[in-house]
Amino acid sequence: MKDQQEAVIRDTARIRQVKARAYRVPAETPEADGTLEWESTTLVLVEIQAGSCTGIGYTYSSSAAAGFINSELADLLLTQDALQIPHLTQTLIRNIRNNGNCGLAMMAVSAVDTALWDLKARMLELPLCRLLGQAKDAMPVYGSGGFTDYTRGRLQEQLGGWAAQGISSVKMKTGADPELDVARVRAAREAVGPATVLFVDANGAYTVKQALDKAARFAALGVTWLEEPVSSDNLEGLRFIRERAPAGMNIAAGEYAWNLACFRSMLQAGAVDVLQADATRCGGISGFLKAGHLCEAAGLPFSSHCAPALHLHAALALPSFFTGEYFYDHARIERMLFDGVSPPRQGCLLPDLDRPGLGLTFKHRDAEKFLI
Repeated sequence: MKDQQEAVIRDTARIRQVKARAYRVPAETPEADGTLEWESTTLVLVEIQAGSCTGIGYTYSSSAAAGFINSELADLLLTQDALQIPHLTQTLIRNIRNNGNCGLAMMAVSAVDTALWDLKARMLELPLCRLLGQAKDAMPVYGSGGFTDYTRGRLQEQLGGWAAQGISSVKMKTGADPELDVARVRAAREAVGPATVLFVDANGAYTVKQALDKAARFAALGVTWLEEPVSSDNLEGLRFIRERAPAGMNIAAGEYAWNLACFRSMLQAGAVDVLQADATRCGGISGFLKAGHLCEAAGLPFSSHCAPALHLHAALALPSFFTGEYFYDHARIERMLFDGVSPPRQGCLLPDLDRPGLGLTFKHRDAEKFLI
């Protein structure tokens, strides 16, 4: 009897279908940061079916990631046991070796891994945070936008709006024109008032000397977080800035780390005060959790990059989790394309424990017009 029950469970857990699609969503207006400009964002959605359940995962990447999943990864999962996520994800990572375990290939793996976790939690009829084991009840977030091509009025409206909603920390972009950055940060401070914590993200736009100069001048305006003052590849530069930045100024980076070795290198180099990770890039929920535990071992706070709805449940499972990025573009897209997305309440995201998995349902009909 026991053998029969186990056979039924194994059969129910067999992966029957893996399918990826890409959707390009136009921005409300053209946007820019310190090193890049864009007019749209592409979401790559993965759906994995086993038995009567379907799990979803996604990444923000090129539409080529969808083709890569369908042509290179899907067949590796078919007929496999969906509950054995470590085995499946490691199989995928081994098989992308010749394509590089970073970049687009790793973003594809990340979306698949997240879909597997969502699927497993749905099969067990649990919210994902309960399956992972909760360490926290809520995920603190900071409003993130303040793009470099915004007018002063738009900058103040957006950041001030978040502050008025009870989000106690906000972040803006700098670096496109360093000569204007101090004035823009001053305008942001005027909009959010003295009680709101102000973060700045340069997206690697500064030189080391520029970064030190800006750190001092931003600190005088109450900025406590300087993200990627130089490229995150420049670990020596990040460490140099971190060691010489004003007291109370945290240096943050990590959003472009693709695997555990990248995170370990950043921590060993003493490059950051706050380690960031992006589950849509670093191996999905599995990679994000590993990075969070590594950060906990180093005694540093841990932060999620972008995709707030996707990170919510994993963030709640990490004792070292500090704050998540409520990125304007991704929060907008998640509200447009998914049911079950919770708005911030008193500066936090809270899970709906009545919904299994990530708690999200993709709105195929609404998304159809964006399908690539």
